[in-house]
Amino acid sequence: MDHFLSLLRRHSVKVIADVRSHPYSKYASQFNHELLMKALREAGFQYVYLGAELGGRPRGEAYYDAEGHVLYDKVAESSAFQEGLMRLEKGLRQHVVAMLCAEEDPTGCHRRLLVGHVLAERGIAVGHIRGDGRLQAEGELSGAEANSNQLSLFDEIEAPPWKSIPSVSLKRRQSSSSVF
Repeated sequence: MDHFLSLLRRHSVKVIADVRSHPYSKYASQFNHELLMKALREAGFQYVYLGAELGGRPRGEAYYDAEGHVLYDKVAESSAFQEGLMRLEKGLRQHVVAMLCAEEDPTGCHRRLLVGHVLAERGIAVGHIRGDGRLQAEGELSGAEANSNQLSLFDEIEAPPWKSIPSVSLKRRQSSSSVF
């Protein structure tokens, strides 16, 4: 927790927006919702839970494909996501805000691929505080997303759907086809 708090101070963060759908950890219980909120407030930070609105595991079958990947376009269109984004943007106008989720590496994280993507479309630059203390700019990240954007320039190649990289389904999704 001390290291985490020092990273926040180092980057002048004042507010932590927790965007975890389930703000609990088996491996790092100090980041469980109640303990984290208490530690942050005692250290002088504000804590806002936005996981219900901006989390990477939304409730409702409509937000998942058959393999359990989150369909980010459906989430981004939802009223809950839009309301959460408005709250986040309001906070960003008044404070330095850090979004918190369970991933240190932003490459495949919904914090970047969903929330950060929508913020970037709205002209808001997103940086990533890494565990070693550096602030990594979005432009420094590379990977499948950048490559898929280049591929979509060609008419004959369809861009891949905007969805979570891993399946994050809380339950195993059933195939719509029957096998006898």
